[in-house]
Amino acid sequence: MTYLLSLLDKSPIEQGLTAADALRATVKIAARAEELGYHRFWVAEHHNMSNLASSAPEALIAYLLARTSRIRIGSGGVMLQHYSAYKVAETFNLLASLAPGRVDLGVGKAPGGFPLSTRALQLAIDPARKPDFANQLSDLNTYLAADPNYDGAQATPFPPTAPERFLLGASVESAELAAEKGWELVFAGHLNGDPDNPV
Repeated sequence: MTYLLSLLDKSPIEQGLTAADALRATVKIAARAEELGYHRFWVAEHHNMSNLASSAPEALIAYLLARTSRIRIGSGGVMLQHYSAYKVAETFNLLASLAPGRVDLGVGKAPGGFPLSTRALQLAIDPARKPDFANQLSDLNTYLAADPNYDGAQATPFPPTAPERFLLGASVESAELAAEKGWELVFAGHLNGDPDNPV
């Protein structure tokens, strides 16, 4: 039996070190993972946390793509509730245009932080007009489809190979939503932690 190994890094800031040190370590780990033949290297999104340096995975992904050549690089994940599906699609289409066949888009519905950072991230969002998570996934599918005949906003540039799509979830509902929308599921067992209900 063969299988592929992948890594998720949160860019932890070790005691006595800085965020810059943590990010340098993330880059070294990604490069080493590539040397060792790992399949994917993902970075997380966490806000307002003094012990984690990865607050903007899309920026870190761009840097990691430039510092590696073969390993797939992606988000584990972008916390979609904070952002426009259109902007997320534009960003990941651009990344996939820079590094065709190497970009993964993982999204989650958790806030990736605590109420203070959630309020700051969503300050300009009208709660009455905010789409639910399922609608955001549908919108992302539309924008990532790169359909030149679509008469709405186009999430350009259209890459030669679309980013692979993953929904991070810890419930049966997440698994059902991933299947319904055509996304792969990455089970976040550390969130659920129920050995009798693995999905």
